[in-house]
Amino acid sequence: MDRLVFTSNATIKEQATARQILVNDLANVSTVGFKSSYDVALQSVKIEGAGFDSRFQAQTTSQDRIRMDSGPVMATGRPMDVALAGTAVLTVQAPNGDLAFTRRGDLKVNIQGQLENGSGHLVLGEAGPITIPPGLTVNVNPDGSIYARDPAQVGPAAEVLIDRLRLRDVTGVSLGRRPDGLFKVSEKPDGTDIALGDQLPKVIPQALEGSNVSAISAMTRLIDHSRSFETQIRIIKEMKGLDESGASMMKAA
Repeated sequence: MDRLVFTSNATIKEQATARQILVNDLANVSTVGFKSSYDVALQSVKIEGAGFDSRFQAQTTSQDRIRMDSGPVMATGRPMDVALAGTAVLTVQAPNGDLAFTRRGDLKVNIQGQLENGSGHLVLGEAGPITIPPGLTVNVNPDGSIYARDPAQVGPAAEVLIDRLRLRDVTGVSLGRRPDGLFKVSEKPDGTDIALGDQLPKVIPQALEGSNVSAISAMTRLIDHSRSFETQIRIIKEMKGLDESGASMMKAA
C-alpha cells in the first residue's frame, strides 16, 4: 500500500511541471506574439537507496522550448504595428541589457524618443536602440526599414530612412524562453545573436500576430490534468482507508 501511495504522490509531483507550462500558455492566449512551449518529456531516473539496482522512476523534464507555429495575423491599420512573417523574430534589449528576441510587434515611441514594443522592451536596429525624432510620422516597410516624414511640411514630404529593424530568421534554430518571457538561443549563453542566413526575414506592416495557443486545446488538456489529479488523490484516500481497516483487524479483541 505504501508503494502505491508513493507512486500516486510521484505522479502528482511530476504532472505539476506540465501543468505549470499549460497554465502559463493559457494565461497568454490573448497576448500579442506569444508562442507556446513544447510539452514536457519523460526521462528515467535511477532510484538510489536500499533495494534492487534496477529501480527506475519516470521524471518529467522541461526546458521551455518555443513552438514557432504561426498565430493568427490581424490587420490593425496602425503604421507602427508589425507582424513577424514566417519564422522571423525581432531583436530587442532585455531589462538586464542582454540581446534577446520576441515576436511582439506592437511598436511605439516612449517618452525618451526610443522605439519599444508593448512589453516595454527597447527595439534594436543595426547600431543599437532605435531613436525616433519627435513630431515625425513613422512607417515600417516589409524589409524592416523605418521611414519617417514631417507631417507639417507643405507639399509632398520626402520620407527619410531612420533605421532598420534588426530581424533574424530562426529556421533550424532552437529557441528557449528566458525568465522575462523573451526568447534566447537554446543551450547558448544569454545575449547570443543569430547569424543572418540566405533567407531575409520579413514583417507584415500594419498588422499584429496573435498568440499561437489554442484556447480550446489548452482548456481540454487542463481538464484532463485536473481529472488525473483527482484520481491520484482518490487512490491515496482509498489506500488510507484500507490501511486503517487492516490495522483495526490486527488489534487484540
